[in-house]
Amino acid sequence: MPFELMAPMMFGGLVVFLLLGYPVAFSLAANGLLFGVVGMAHGNIEPALLQALPERVLGIMANSTLLAIPFFTFMGLILERSGMAEDLLDTIGQLFGSIRGGIAYAVVFVGGVLAATTGVVAASVLAMGLISLPVMMRYGYANWLSTGVIAASGTLAQIIPPSLVLIVLADQMGASVGDFYQGALVPGLALAALYGVWVAIVSIVKPAAAPACPAAARTLYGTKLVVKVFTSLIPPLVLIFLVLGTIFLGIATPTEGGAMGASGAILMALAKRKLSFTLLKQAIESTATMTSFVMFILVGSTVFSLVFRGMDGDLWVEHLLTSVPGGALGFLIVVNVMIFLLAFFLDYFEIAFIMVPLLAPVAQKLGIDLVWFGVLLAINMQTSFLHPPFGFALFYLRSVAPKVVRTSEIYWGAIPFVLIQILMVAIVIGFPGIVTGNISAAAGAIKGSGADELRRQIEAPRNPGGKTTAEPPVKGEDAGAELERLLKGQ
Repeated sequence: MPFELMAPMMFGGLVVFLLLGYPVAFSLAANGLLFGVVGMAHGNIEPALLQALPERVLGIMANSTLLAIPFFTFMGLILERSGMAEDLLDTIGQLFGSIRGGIAYAVVFVGGVLAATTGVVAASVLAMGLISLPVMMRYGYANWLSTGVIAASGTLAQIIPPSLVLIVLADQMGASVGDFYQGALVPGLALAALYGVWVAIVSIVKPAAAPACPAAARTLYGTKLVVKVFTSLIPPLVLIFLVLGTIFLGIATPTEGGAMGASGAILMALAKRKLSFTLLKQAIESTATMTSFVMFILVGSTVFSLVFRGMDGDLWVEHLLTSVPGGALGFLIVVNVMIFLLAFFLDYFEIAFIMVPLLAPVAQKLGIDLVWFGVLLAINMQTSFLHPPFGFALFYLRSVAPKVVRTSEIYWGAIPFVLIQILMVAIVIGFPGIVTGNISAAAGAIKGSGADELRRQIEAPRNPGGKTTAEPPVKGEDAGAELERLLKGQ
């Protein structure tokens, strides 16, 4: 079999495995091992290449950055059951209920706050679907607007820190999680503001679809309302500072911020007298399931990428994308269209683990800032929650919505918000400063910017123990690529 065809056939094999419905982690690993055996049988790669696999797996297990995933997942699950979302929605609904679309504005606001505290899309969508959807239906909101704003606001947890996908993207790109958090904050808040603008447009053009709440529904006034606002808002704001403020100020690493957030969530549940052994057990089990899911996909993607690069697959992908007309802009347009189309069939974790390792080296070669590129991809991948056939936010909402709400109304309601997310992708491409302008220039921070980041990886490749090697690899390659080239005798 010609060596030049091995990489395209390997990538095509992965697509076949996924379309057949096999789990992503096992599809990646099985495809990598299968083509590794085929490559060795045809003499395309040396058997010694796979000796690098145990070191790579140990490197995943030794990566302390990934500890932030179970911490933030646990924090979100505890908060979901502590009643914070219910208190916030009730309080903000009392504040904005007197204006048209007031409850919809409240959902967007609470979605942003939940995103900054839980970082889990499912928790946000389910909580707001259970609490706010019946209220919006009772006061005459159009079903397509109610379901659309709830599903879209829940997906803000994808882009507003402490998003789990930002942690994964930072790990895949070898950049700082703190930089990703700082870069994604303004685009995430801008996206929430655009959701609010759409609600305002609907309330003006179709006032019957977004009515104001009747006076009888607003039960808190004056001092009681002020007290309610402070008691409902201060705890989550304190938690946001514990998680994000300490990271942005350089006081804590993302892992330490996640640990403080998990501790703060437990204290909030205790203060509300909602913490029980059953709740704690459920949160721990769900956290273990999510973390295992991520780790298995990471191991599978490592097996796939090792063999794929042994087949010169990285060079094949680089040649395909660098030959796109238009230089860096053409590359960005093609990549974003491709990610948007893949999001119809794959979720954000699968895209992050399969596509990002292939795209990041090309972005580096083109001099694109990796943090900016990662945030751009995160905004694009957010659409995977909102469009069929695998829009998970739509599935979550369908599971808790009353039967009188038709599935078609849920889908149609999500379409304007998908278009808003696409608009946000265009804004980030046109005005990159809204991402890069917020990243602090802390000494020693990994900025992940084009040639500088590539030079850093060349001069100081990391091993699983966190040490650096004294001998630099071949120019333009990291340590793993150098090892693979040497094993192939190149």
